[in-house]
Amino acid sequence: MADNKFAAYLCAGCGLGDVLDLGAMEKVAKREGKMQVVKRHDFLCSAEGVQTIRDDIANEGVTHVMIGACSRRAKTEAFGFPDVAVSRANLREGVLWIVAQGADHDEVRQEMADDYIRMGCAELKKMAVPAGNPNRASNKRILVVGGGMSGLTAAIEAAETGYEVLIVESKNQLGGWAAKLHKRVPFRQPYAEPQDSGVAELIARVMAHPKVSVHLGATLAETSGAPGRFAVKIAQDSGAIAEETVGAIIQASGFATYDVAKLPELGGGLPAVVDQAGLEALACAAKGGAIQRPDGGPVQSVVFVQCAGQRDETGKHLPYCSGHCCATSIKQAMYFKDANPDVDTVVLYTDLRMPGMGEDFYRSAQQKGVIFTKGKVSTVKAEGQGCSVNFRDLILDEDATVAADLVVLATGQVPNSGVNIDIPEDQQPESKPISILNLTYRQGKDLPQMKAGLTDSHFICFPYETRRTGIYAAGPVRRPMDLLQATDDATGAALKAIQAVENASQGRAAHPRSGDLSYPIVRLEGCTQCKRCTVECPFGAIDEDERRFPVFNESRCRRCGTCMGACPVRVISFENYSVDTVGSQIKALDMPDEFSEKPRILLLACENDAYPALDMAGVSRTVYSAFVRAIPVRCLGSVNTIWLTDALNSGWDGVMMMGCKKGDDYQCHFVKGSELAHYRMSKIDDTLKQLSMEKERVISFEVAITDSQRVATLINEYAETIKKIGMSPMKGFN
Repeated sequence: MADNKFAAYLCAGCGLGDVLDLGAMEKVAKREGKMQVVKRHDFLCSAEGVQTIRDDIANEGVTHVMIGACSRRAKTEAFGFPDVAVSRANLREGVLWIVAQGADHDEVRQEMADDYIRMGCAELKKMAVPAGNPNRASNKRILVVGGGMSGLTAAIEAAETGYEVLIVESKNQLGGWAAKLHKRVPFRQPYAEPQDSGVAELIARVMAHPKVSVHLGATLAETSGAPGRFAVKIAQDSGAIAEETVGAIIQASGFATYDVAKLPELGGGLPAVVDQAGLEALACAAKGGAIQRPDGGPVQSVVFVQCAGQRDETGKHLPYCSGHCCATSIKQAMYFKDANPDVDTVVLYTDLRMPGMGEDFYRSAQQKGVIFTKGKVSTVKAEGQGCSVNFRDLILDEDATVAADLVVLATGQVPNSGVNIDIPEDQQPESKPISILNLTYRQGKDLPQMKAGLTDSHFICFPYETRRTGIYAAGPVRRPMDLLQATDDATGAALKAIQAVENASQGRAAHPRSGDLSYPIVRLEGCTQCKRCTVECPFGAIDEDERRFPVFNESRCRRCGTCMGACPVRVISFENYSVDTVGSQIKALDMPDEFSEKPRILLLACENDAYPALDMAGVSRTVYSAFVRAIPVRCLGSVNTIWLTDALNSGWDGVMMMGCKKGDDYQCHFVKGSELAHYRMSKIDDTLKQLSMEKERVISFEVAITDSQRVATLINEYAETIKKIGMSPMKGFN
């Protein structure tokens, strides 16, 4: 600490100097914040302002910088000083733009600004410059598990970018389902006809690329390690085992089709009933000629039944739509029409879903004579050599029957995700899935899955990311999709894998705190071996040694701080984010007495959604209570209950927490953070009872990044609640 030098820099730009008393704030920084250097600038983010800070770092020995200006989410490049610790006091979005204008608001506005300076200085005092992960790993080769369209695309994109790629494919040939297609749905102009899949050309490019090596007829027998140093054992069909080291992994293990035998009511198992994959096989055999039935008989009429075993609300079949099936049925109907325009083709659908340029494809099918009927099929029964399809016509609202020589069921995609580690052993299905990755993680052999069996990778907030850092999911294994979507998906996963290996080589965190050099530090002498950090880590980044002390794998760590929030004895921290950096802010402000009628509301806001929403409220000049003081946290999962206890004991009148949505459709960037925080906070009622305080003193909300207006409303409504229940009785003890 003796070698540290603390400096505060205040900005007068963006109207801050016109409204706020910067002189008073300078005194706060100097006297209460104990800053050794205090300066103001008319335009701090300008080249001249930034250079002032750089000069002080270089010439004056400044090691810690507090910037009182705009939000920490703004001007990150201008105020990026990697060699010093930096804290930010949000005076623009957090004060100037959210407090109502007018002289009658000057006092509360200034108090708010002064408090943020106090809090920024207090945070800075407890911060250190992150040293970076000492266990850096430099392997940048990317392993792709699966050689279908997704895997091949990920491989060639990574290889073309200059990275070595290793493909492991369980079959003895590349191509996956794409290689079994007669044609594909059009993905480029013109959008009127089925097009060649292009998979043969892609396979040729991959096999000829000097940076790609391929293991066919191979599976992963074991996967261990972390980003930059994954160790994999590859089992060949011959029984040989090859050992390789890779930096990141892309799981593109694809899908299987839903078993038609599970759909006897729709004719599953009848000779004249096939699924879409079966129809592709018949089309490939026909080589552009007339498609025959599986028994070799001619086809003069064909019915396509959409959503067969999909979008099922009973829990018996697939609960989701597989996305590609409508376009696939249209493509397959064209197979018949192109070979013989006299073949009757009927597509029975409940909703016809044709994303992108699919409307053009649909119109082209109509012009060829394909009939589209909105109907719900009830049964498919054998009739002669063919079938009768019974359905409810949803346009005419009457029952109807159509005869067909061949019935094609759109059965959907079932992801090859591996073993579902979230299902207890005694509840596993009789035919247990085969492990894809065979991970040595204590949490299980494969990637966590959602309830439908899809690999857990949030579609909106962090596509391709999984709960295993450095391992990415691409293609139908993470959500149902068509070939075009799969290629786009694989490209994104390849970029994420590249980001992972580059971050690992520099000791930095992966998504969403990409570039963060901090990592967990634990004081083992204070550890009680409770294992809460080990169990609650969403990413399998913590193991245990032979003495049952936690062992942190920094390369796997996402820096969410969930372990810090879980620790009951508070021995886990980061250099730039700890129980003390937040706790010191909570205790730093100038707390009004119980007679002032100026409540103080602590807002712990998730930096991924809630804090950006607060910033956007400021940008839109949405006014909310000036009695709130917001502290961004990495995730609500990092919130330690000691912060709430300290706040209540210090006289705060209320504590709000704003985090991401939890549950099956969660939006938490750290997957389990909001859920864990909700569980922990359910225990806070006991603390409130011990302090003889109302349960309303602590409240939690789920917010999205788009909720800029809503967060302001929630704050104002909570301020009214605090006004009704009165000031904290703990103020008199401080």
